[in-house]
Amino acid sequence: MVIYTLEQPGDAFAREALLDQVFGPARFRKSSERIRAGRRPADGLALVARDDDRLVGTVRLWHAEAGVSGTPVLLLGPLAVAPDRQGEGIGAALMRLALHRAGALGHGAVLLVGDEPYYRRFGFVTAGMADLAMPGPFERARFLGHELVAGHLAGAVGVLRPTGAAADAAAVVAAA
Repeated sequence: MVIYTLEQPGDAFAREALLDQVFGPARFRKSSERIRAGRRPADGLALVARDDDRLVGTVRLWHAEAGVSGTPVLLLGPLAVAPDRQGEGIGAALMRLALHRAGALGHGAVLLVGDEPYYRRFGFVTAGMADLAMPGPFERARFLGHELVAGHLAGAVGVLRPTGAAADAAAVVAAA
């Protein structure tokens, strides 16, 4: 039975191993990493899925803002599910839980870079994203937003930049 819960400090090794397995070393070259590097995920928005003692899924959300307008947003990613457990709904459950928690915590919008056909079912669209950009190269058609509060992205302009709390040195070393 899969249990969904907040990530714990002891999950770092298993989370990183899962991300390496799913995405490989190229994950560190993505523009999203410029938002995540050296930062802690948003409080209450680092989630994992466990089956018995095995970590089988992970998702994190990160504080950011639109560089010109200063509009606060969350950046979602990465979302990963163990290859032998994909297709069971674990990723969808993590997404729904993350979005629900983000809304309950008062956040206005969640952005991500991903496959629009997959994320559309969770409310992510390209509409309203034309004046926003990721730092570094990104595929415009894969830059998606989901407003948790209607109109939150109206007037949002600029390149995303990180605003979350800095990670402590031990967490940065554990993630490397």
